[in-house]
Amino acid sequence: MHRRLSAFLLFSLMLLGLAHAQSAAPQAGFDVKAKQVYLIEAETGTVLFARAENELVPAASLAKLMTMATVFKALSAGEITLETQYPVTEYAWRTGGAPSRTSTMFAALKSNVRVEDLVRGVTVQFANDACIILAEGMAGSEAAFVTRMNKEARDLGLEKSTFANATGLPNPDNKVTMREMVDLARHLETTYPERMAYYLEPEFEWNKIKQRNRNPLLALNIGVTGFVTGFSEDGGYSIVAAVNRDGKHLVLAMGGLESDKVRIEESRRIIEWALSSFERRTLFKQGEAIADASVYGGDASTVPLVAGEQVDVFLPKDNSQKLVARVVYTWPVRAPVQPGQAVGTLKIWNDKQLLREVPVKTAGTVGEGTLRMRALDALIELFFFWI
Repeated sequence: MHRRLSAFLLFSLMLLGLAHAQSAAPQAGFDVKAKQVYLIEAETGTVLFARAENELVPAASLAKLMTMATVFKALSAGEITLETQYPVTEYAWRTGGAPSRTSTMFAALKSNVRVEDLVRGVTVQFANDACIILAEGMAGSEAAFVTRMNKEARDLGLEKSTFANATGLPNPDNKVTMREMVDLARHLETTYPERMAYYLEPEFEWNKIKQRNRNPLLALNIGVTGFVTGFSEDGGYSIVAAVNRDGKHLVLAMGGLESDKVRIEESRRIIEWALSSFERRTLFKQGEAIADASVYGGDASTVPLVAGEQVDVFLPKDNSQKLVARVVYTWPVRAPVQPGQAVGTLKIWNDKQLLREVPVKTAGTVGEGTLRMRALDALIELFFFWI
């Protein structure tokens, strides 16, 4: 049986003249009270703090991010419009409306509500009735809409999170990870930037009932631009938030907090810490050679590899630890080789934390070697990789 291996080249960034490039280790003098945390600088993808970020926890209202991703996709595709109206069914009213005593926009039973007003109900008031009305209107039933939600989640690369309803109301199949909630929030920001203003609206009135935005971080004036909070008996208090301030763009997800007060305090602390403690550094410019890859069957034995994009990271200002870069590629690269072939990944690590992943590409041409050269390569491959 033929077996190919992924090889990696390991080198310290100190060897590349970056002696002061530092890691974003969360252990370096800062901590938060959340059980699960994932915080990134969004423009570079640098991980600033991570703890149990892949642990599945109750989704609670964080599920509404997936609901909105599904609705926004339908709007962009022209499947529905902001003026489309949907009826308020008894199920939507009882499960998520006034009788439910949960977050609601107080949509009246048997009334019709525009999609744009329902979107405001979800993004401003975290309204459960608005979620169900959208789900039933778009898909015919909440169950059918949930099927769309889960398909969209997989299409977006969310491998672990699952959804059982459009609201996040208690159900054992409503499970998310903090890492995937950050990924989902980034998808919303980058794919539907024209919709993000809904999350910033200070209040929304429906059925003669005015409610202020339920995101408690907006009132702190710390640069928060969305998204949502959640609570469940099993998972505690949670939050997903985006921040744009001082030239930095953060996306944060935290779970397992013990109260709303602690959620607000810890969110403020970690945001202020990230904004004040990190600075942007360029490690590699786009097209800069970073390593050589072995070539099989070519007229040259190696080909240079370059970063597919400029590699910037956000690093602590206190110069506490060096970074390590690993170039991972399938060894060896087969000839012929053309410039610009994607062959692997550059991974930037500190001692334990993966900070950044960037594609690497070939930067040269390698033609096929002579028959003798290819035969020698084949013998080497046979010796090492056939079992």
